[in-house]
Amino acid sequence: MRYWLLRSEPDAYSWDDLVRDGGTEWNGVRNYTARNFLKEMQPGDQAIFYHSNTEKAAVGIMEITRAWQPDGDDGKWASVAVKPVRKLAKPVPLEAIKAAPALQALEMLRQSRLSVTPVRAEEWAAILTMAD
Repeated sequence: MRYWLLRSEPDAYSWDDLVRDGGTEWNGVRNYTARNFLKEMQPGDQAIFYHSNTEKAAVGIMEITRAWQPDGDDGKWASVAVKPVRKLAKPVPLEAIKAAPALQALEMLRQSRLSVTPVRAEEWAAILTMAD
């Protein structure tokens, strides 16, 4: 199993929207690097749902339920299906993520414009510990 971080602006699609819907197609990603990460995802992988823009915090855990499929008419983009697993006990804000020594190499911090990034197992564990 691999770990990921998927970002969404909460006014466009929030954790509560995902829970209400019971799952969604994670589509509309239009960056080649992020697309390539989507193509690496497999069913059973887990992802942090991160509210970007306004809240700037990790808020929940999702599971990838279907591997990538083409997104868009030209077929050069990718989407995956996800479902909610659980809400984090408390959100982990960006400031706390930036301040944590264990998270200094987190791809989200290194490539801040990407909406889809991998998370190493030790970083995953650190974020979950911060959320408890």
